[in-house]
Amino acid sequence: MRRLNRKKTLNLVKELDAFPKVPESYVETSASGGTVSLIAFTTMALLTIMEFSVYQDTWMKYEYEVDKDFSSKLRINIDITIAMKCQYVGADVLDLAETMVASADGLIYEPVIFELSPQQKEWQRMLQLIQSRLQEEHSLQDVIFKSAFKSSSTALPPREDDLSQSPDACRIRGHLNVNKVAGNFHITVGKAIPHPRGHAHLAALVNHDYNQMFQYFITVVPTKLQTYKISAETHQFSVTERERIINHAAGSHGVSGIFMKYDLSSLMVTVTEEHMPFWQFFVRLCGIVGGIFSTTGMLHGIGKFIVEIICCRFRLGSYKAVHSVPFEDGHTDNHLPLLENNTH
Repeated sequence: MRRLNRKKTLNLVKELDAFPKVPESYVETSASGGTVSLIAFTTMALLTIMEFSVYQDTWMKYEYEVDKDFSSKLRINIDITIAMKCQYVGADVLDLAETMVASADGLIYEPVIFELSPQQKEWQRMLQLIQSRLQEEHSLQDVIFKSAFKSSSTALPPREDDLSQSPDACRIRGHLNVNKVAGNFHITVGKAIPHPRGHAHLAALVNHDYNQMFQYFITVVPTKLQTYKISAETHQFSVTERERIINHAAGSHGVSGIFMKYDLSSLMVTVTEEHMPFWQFFVRLCGIVGGIFSTTGMLHGIGKFIVEIICCRFRLGSYKAVHSVPFEDGHTDNHLPLLENNTH
């Protein structure tokens, strides 16, 4: 009884087989089928390699949300070389959230030579090239995010040439921690003197005619970076600049110096590195294999059908019927017409 039930169950399972097997004696091979098979296998191999390279690659996903972090500090890294001696310039940060000056005690004033050395000029050219490419291609920024590009690699290299020349410029470098509100970082002529209503710079003794004002308007965007190499909270920024000559006689008033007015965006960008899941890669791979098999099979069948039609018409067109021929006694041959080959 058990054997009978097992046999019935096995027969039922066989009837549900959606992939029936064809005996090898019923299979016919051809040269055209072999050629199509080679083309199909080659195409599948190429597409599989391409799909695997896509599976190994990653992409950056950008999401936007409101920045709710107001208590943390904003770190500003400074590295500027001014074509004046250090005793004649001063750097300060004016926080617009408070009526006071945020002291720039974290900055170092270093006497240097304003003209860059050959190695430093090459470094400057490289940074300018990167900045120009970043403005043209957004994908380059994704590469920088993926490779965990550190800010330390962008530091000015030390001079390698003769240091006997006397310094004629001042390099201001370091970092500042300010509140996450709009502010103004400026480098002007003369040292700053604080007072209850703000601060002032002693620029009268060193302020010559035809000085210039350089203004940079910076929009800072908080950014959270989540990649497979690093996880960090950083900032992106965009800059517009303007400059003009200070000439009081011509009506161009103002204070000579470098003014960087920054403002923080209320939106925060979250950049996440994503990868194609394995199940999606497997489904796409199955689609490639199955799709190529089905497509090449249909194309081969259609091509074979067209070739057979053309060949059959060619064979039929190479023969013609022979008309009935009368005999001398006036009778006609009533037999079926003979076919005569025109090729002879």
